[in-house]
Amino acid sequence: MNQFNLLVAAASLAITTALTPLTARAETPPDTLIQAWSIDDIISLDPAEVFEFTASEILGNSYQGLIGYDVKDVSKIFGVIAEKWDISADGKTFTFTIRPGMKFASGNPITAEDAVFSLQRAVKLDKSPAFILTQFGLSADNVEEKIRQTGDMTFEFEMDQAYAPTLVLYCLTATVGFIVDKKVAMEHEADGDFGYNWLKTNYAGSGAFTIRDWRANEVVVLERNDNYSGDAPPMARAIYRHIPEASTQRLLLEQGDIDIARNLGAEEIDALSSNPDIVIESGVKGSIYYLGLSQKNENLAKPQVRQAMKYLVDYQAIADTIMKGKVQVHQAFLPKGFLGALEDTPFSLNVEKAKELLAEAGLPDGFSVTMDTRNTPEITGMAQAIQQTMAQAGIKMELIPGDGQQTLTKYRARNHDIYIGRWGPDYQDPHTNADTFARNPDNADDAASKPLAWRNAWDIPEMTKMADAAVLEADADKRAQMYLDIQKEHQETSPFVIMFQEIEVLGRRKNVEGFIVGPSFNDNSFKAVTK
Repeated sequence: MNQFNLLVAAASLAITTALTPLTARAETPPDTLIQAWSIDDIISLDPAEVFEFTASEILGNSYQGLIGYDVKDVSKIFGVIAEKWDISADGKTFTFTIRPGMKFASGNPITAEDAVFSLQRAVKLDKSPAFILTQFGLSADNVEEKIRQTGDMTFEFEMDQAYAPTLVLYCLTATVGFIVDKKVAMEHEADGDFGYNWLKTNYAGSGAFTIRDWRANEVVVLERNDNYSGDAPPMARAIYRHIPEASTQRLLLEQGDIDIARNLGAEEIDALSSNPDIVIESGVKGSIYYLGLSQKNENLAKPQVRQAMKYLVDYQAIADTIMKGKVQVHQAFLPKGFLGALEDTPFSLNVEKAKELLAEAGLPDGFSVTMDTRNTPEITGMAQAIQQTMAQAGIKMELIPGDGQQTLTKYRARNHDIYIGRWGPDYQDPHTNADTFARNPDNADDAASKPLAWRNAWDIPEMTKMADAAVLEADADKRAQMYLDIQKEHQETSPFVIMFQEIEVLGRRKNVEGFIVGPSFNDNSFKAVTK
């Protein structure tokens, strides 16, 4: 048995034996970080396609982008693979210079050719996150003209308009902007796919760790990248184990069979808080929990029904019990901490108000509807609580459980009635959420752009114009007010029941230090973890 299989076998044995009584505490290998997390949302490992929380974190530790920012102060933007950049006088063209001496894990040098290939590739493949780049006027037809190599270490990025420079730079920090090793990817190209089918389950990056293996709903194994340009990670490898049950994660953490537990519930957090061998850490995320109400459903398409459902969630009770310590009530699409975030929370459980609105909609006795629900303990717990309060106004909600991949695939095809979801910003600019919650330039089933408003078939030409205007406003104060105005209208008209902003909580063994909880999941970092 080779070293890799021995490591996975050892991790599996640790988890199996953790479920039986032990007389002595186990320990993980000193050079290996083992985390327990629910990783069933991983669909792909290709930066051109990754759009889920778990895979974003994995890529954040295994790939690098042109641009980065200080996770403690996101206004401090700096170059990573890009050494510097210049902006043309008309504001439409960025010229990037690649930092010399950097290598991919393969040993291949990182050049402008790789950066141009990676960005063009993402636009041409046109997977879910492609809109982050195509919003700048890029398309499969023009991207070779607009993103062009000008030297071995320089390239130009030309846009259709002069966007706020920080918006452009923040977009390039998203995983879709991570730089792929062109030579490795093209060695595995098939039928003109730019190596896509291979890269879905393989690796061609330059980050602190390489991705050694992914087994769906089982394990992800990363190994230290000896060609990494930064400080070498103290850990030789990092392993994610798919352990969805919070109680099992707690047991494994207490016994020392894992180093970090990522899906602890309120009960587990309370129990572990008094354990001297465990440290509970938390950090406010930009992630938003919400319900998406499909406007293809004739009942959900009625404005009064949309508003009624916002009065049929017991927000504070869920925040204080099921999600205790892991969320704060928040009811606008921009999370706290973002420019222009609206912090008003006008909705609370009010069954009588909801009944009045349902009667106005011609549904005094309510109606039946389904809700697709990822089968994790917390999402299921929230869904069941919402099911109960909806029933008080006559809305009979059937929960349809599924794993992360199943529910997301159905939602992206807009084949749902209601979807209970969690959305994380793709970059640290307010347009990231306005672009998906408040823009829908084409509501056709075959639309090129498929934001959350599209997924829920919400046709909003006027709000789309408002969001388009906000992204071009150069004055920060005026821009903030524009986003506040959009969010106020959104609260009163949208098919989104926005409920909470996430607080990420994890439990770690006391001897494990250096894990960074960032504002986005691709900012979470374990490259400096020590034991």
